[in-house]
Amino acid sequence: MIDKELLDILACPACKGDVELKENKICCKKCGRKYPIKDGIPVMLIDEAEK
Repeated sequence: MIDKELLDILACPACKGDVELKENKICCKKCGRKYPIKDGIPVMLIDEAEK
């Protein structure tokens, strides 16, 4: 599980929007991109995101 403090400092690399944890993915509240979590580590790469 991702720590709340980590979520508070993370931002979407594409639009710099705030993110939240949904369905075991990091989801941008602004643009809607979903970044995977692999082995407990968020993969915050634009190329890895789902739209």
